[in-house]
Amino acid sequence: QVRLVESGGGLVQAGGSLRLSCVASGRTFSSVPMGWFRQAPGKEREFVADISWLILTTRYADSVKGRFTISRDKAKNTVYLQMNSLKPEDTAVYYCAAQGASGRFDTWGQGTQVTVSS
Repeated sequence: QVRLVESGGGLVQAGGSLRLSCVASGRTFSSVPMGWFRQAPGKEREFVADISWLILTTRYADSVKGRFTISRDKAKNTVYLQMNSLKPEDTAVYYCAAQGASGRFDTWGQGTQVTVSS
């Protein structure tokens, strides 16, 4: 069974940092792009960042560029999201996802809550 399990969420004050982790199990995800998405209350899920598998190309949403860093450890089948200078508007459930053969992100974790207080 393919699983993505996120961890590292929590409550932090504005300006603080958190590092999210996503461990993949069931099959190796070392050869597919991985990404992070988030969903705030009352809003649609939105793209945060993704990372390719070969040369580790990264992309970021404009709202997090310069503050968040995505990385991956292929040997550990783990993807990270380092979040610095957090803002209250970063509050959301953060989801890890893996891209499938269709080119879409179609494998999702259960999510981890990030709450940033002002």
